[in-house]
Amino acid sequence: MSHLFKSASPRLMSVAFLTAASLALAACSEEKKAETAAPAVQTETAQSAPAATPAVPAVSPETTASTRPAQLPTPDGEVDVAALMAPGPLPEVALGKDDAKVTIVEYMSMTCPHCARFHNSVFEEIKQKYIDSGKARFVLREFPLDNRAAAAIMLARCAPKEQYFPMVSALFKSQMTWATAEDGRAALLQMSKLAGFSEQSFEACLTNQKLLDDVNATREKASKDFGVDSTPTFFINGKRYAGEMSVAEMSALIDAAE
Repeated sequence: MSHLFKSASPRLMSVAFLTAASLALAACSEEKKAETAAPAVQTETAQSAPAATPAVPAVSPETTASTRPAQLPTPDGEVDVAALMAPGPLPEVALGKDDAKVTIVEYMSMTCPHCARFHNSVFEEIKQKYIDSGKARFVLREFPLDNRAAAAIMLARCAPKEQYFPMVSALFKSQMTWATAEDGRAALLQMSKLAGFSEQSFEACLTNQKLLDDVNATREKASKDFGVDSTPTFFINGKRYAGEMSVAEMSALIDAAE
């Protein structure tokens, strides 16, 4: 994992990571049909820095799912719930009752702005309305689109288990600070120190090859077995929905699934 930050000179790596983060910020899709970014970006491997590519236009707020009229979204597929919920490469991190009638699984990338908007603007209301009340269980899974996203979610995994969701939330709230920073390592180190990491524990986390392999295996399983090819992608009782949702949209789906 050390090669995420150390396989090239600091200058070259900072350029590579800036390119990777910029691509990911523009590439994660709010709708599965919105595939204007190259497929290679959406299936970016976390082990290697991507080659330089032409600049991708910034995401326009006017094209996000949050601006669509509130209605019941149509699933773009369905998977076997037992297969979806079977133990994976990483320990499951979830909120809510195990026996809730509705299970929501989200695959996300930490550098995806659509994922950040969902978690910053929608998730807390859904949590209070459905998860805290026992109506729904929420599972968060990794689908990193670039090296920096892989590093960020590894750090969340290295935090104490009860700090996983708070750290993910903090990283999403400050996404534009660390995800587009020229020096990705320094930006993530600063964020990690706020969460209680030392420089030594930060290095230990990002040199954990098994953790990186498990993060990659989680993404690959989602792609191969469950048809995930963009972020965020949600499964609600096995039905697949690609793209961020408004509170009204997700509430409607949860209500219909109960």
